[in-house]
Amino acid sequence: MPPWLRVKIGKAHQGHSTRAVVAGCGLHTVCQEARCPNIGECYGHGTATFLILGRICTRDCRFCAVEHGRPEPVDPDEPERVARAVEELGLDFIVVTSVTRDDLLDGGAGQFAATIEALRRRVPGALVEVLIPDFRGNEEALRTVLDARPAVLNHNIETVRRLQREIRPAADYERSLWVLRRAGELAPDIPTKSGIIVGLGETDEEIREAMEDLRGVGCEILTIGQYLRPTRRHTPVRRYVPPEQFDAYRRWGEEMGFAFVASGPFVRSSYRAAEAYAAAMKHRRAMAAGE
Repeated sequence: MPPWLRVKIGKAHQGHSTRAVVAGCGLHTVCQEARCPNIGECYGHGTATFLILGRICTRDCRFCAVEHGRPEPVDPDEPERVARAVEELGLDFIVVTSVTRDDLLDGGAGQFAATIEALRRRVPGALVEVLIPDFRGNEEALRTVLDARPAVLNHNIETVRRLQREIRPAADYERSLWVLRRAGELAPDIPTKSGIIVGLGETDEEIREAMEDLRGVGCEILTIGQYLRPTRRHTPVRRYVPPEQFDAYRRWGEEMGFAFVASGPFVRSSYRAAEAYAAAMKHRRAMAAGE
């Protein structure tokens, strides 16, 4: 791999402590299940992105390391365990995501809402970002999550339009755009966010088009990161994007009007999430003031 792909490692003792809290509460994190390259840095800073609804996904996206198959039953105690872990870790900004649960009528929306509510009870004042699946386009499920009042509604398009069927065979590009657009319509005070991974065979022009599509549905926060092949059964890396091109993506996004763009080789969906939220709210205030 190119020399700029060097993983940062956080404080080892803090990393062990974070793992212990997560394990002690019987939880999963996307950091572990998706083999995130930032796990050492994030765990070392005492934070994690919680993965709810079990660890088995009903979809088999070609880029994702999360195990797929027949999922476990929904655990009604899971929201409280997430809240307990957050309290123990002392977090005030939390990112919660899930496996995709196409086996559930609401796609797991009720568990998202219950988790937000449990966090609000146990850690008053904490802000929660949710990274949701597409719920198969179920508006009622989307409403359920938004009614729980997350700070940020995140849904990733993952790749460009042309590669969707190859990379996300059970998903749909237009449906993902619909989720973001409809979320903005139903809860205009909640910023929307999305993410793209590069190196899957897309062109830079296609990336620009995807960014324009996201801005077209009102998306305010964007993350762009390098695809790293988790196992040999996953899609091969087609290119390693150099840091200067990631800088170009960020400039494009800022010119398009995104409130915050995190763009770099190791950027993932929850990267600098609290900072992104603060930037989005600041941008909103500036727009309201006519600045």
